[in-house]
Amino acid sequence: MMHKLFSAGHALLIGIGGADIPNTVDDAKALADILKDPGRCAYLPENVHLLAGQTASRNSILEAFDKLAQTVDEKSAIIIYFSGHGYRAATSIGTAYFLIPYGCDPNRLSKTAISGSELVEKLRMLKSKKLLLLLDCCHAGGIGEAKGLDLMKAPMPPEAIEMFGGGSGQVIIASSQENELSYAGKPYSAFTLALIESFCGVGVAKRDRYVRVSDLAMHAREVVPGRTNNKQHPILHFEQADNFIIAYYAGGNQMPKALPFIENPEIEPEPGAWRTTIDQRRQTLEGPQTNIFGNINGPVLSGNFSGPVKIEEIKKKTKL
Repeated sequence: MMHKLFSAGHALLIGIGGADIPNTVDDAKALADILKDPGRCAYLPENVHLLAGQTASRNSILEAFDKLAQTVDEKSAIIIYFSGHGYRAATSIGTAYFLIPYGCDPNRLSKTAISGSELVEKLRMLKSKKLLLLLDCCHAGGIGEAKGLDLMKAPMPPEAIEMFGGGSGQVIIASSQENELSYAGKPYSAFTLALIESFCGVGVAKRDRYVRVSDLAMHAREVVPGRTNNKQHPILHFEQADNFIIAYYAGGNQMPKALPFIENPEIEPEPGAWRTTIDQRRQTLEGPQTNIFGNINGPVLSGNFSGPVKIEEIKKKTKL
C-alpha cells in the first residue's frame, strides 16, 4: 500500500521525566513514533524532534526552538507538545510563570526554568499559520520548600494567551481545566492516549485522510472524562482560529489502521496513585532516574485558559 509523506509537518515533543513523572517520557516517545510512522501521520523523521528525560534541559529546549524556527515557514504545520510541570511563582516583586525543564532548581527559577515570556518569544519565532500547542500536565507532586517563593500549579502564562488569541492559526489544547489534575496511565496518560487515538484516525470528523485540530480537541474532550471518572476535562483555547490540518492518520489513505499497541489501556484510579510504581523496563534500559528537581517535586502545569469549550462551540467556530 502506497503512503504519502506529510512533508509540511514539524514537531517538537518534550517529556520531562524524572522519578516523580517517568510516564511523561513514554508519552512523548509514543507521539514521536506515531508522527514518524509512514503508515500513520507520515511526518519526515528529520522533522520530528524529541527531548525526553535528561535531554529535556532548559538549554536543550531553547536550542530546539531556535533550530525549529530555522526550518519552518508559513506553510508548515507545527506541533509543540509538553508533558511535565509548571509553576506560577508569587514573589516579593510579583507573579511569574515558569515552564519546568529537567534539572530545574526551584530556588533558581529565573536561571534554570523557562519563563512565560521566554516561551512566547520562542513561539513567535515560528513563522507559521498552523501552530498547535499540546500540554499534558501531570498530577501534582509534593511542592517542597523553595526559598522566598510561593509555588502554585499554573495555567498557561498570560503572554501565551494573548499571543494565541490574536492569530488565526494558533491553537492550544490542554489536558485539564484549572484546579483539575491530569491522570497518568499504562501505556500512556489519559490525555496523550486520546491524542494518539486521534492521530491514528479514531473519532475524526471526516474520513478524508486528514487529522484536524478539532478532531484532537473533540475526541479528547469526549473520552478523557469517561476514563477519569469525570475528574479530568481537556480544554481548547483559540480565537478566530482555522480548523487546520495537522497530519495524516493513515499515511494518506482513507481507512485507519489498528492502534499501535495491543495491551488494554489503564488509567490510574487517582492522580499519583502509581507514582511509586517503578517502570522496570525503563530502569533496565536507561538505568536509575532521579527527580527533575533532585529531591523536590513540582506542581502540575494545567489550566483553564478561556473556560471549557463545548463540542457545539467547536463545530460553530470551525468548518467541519
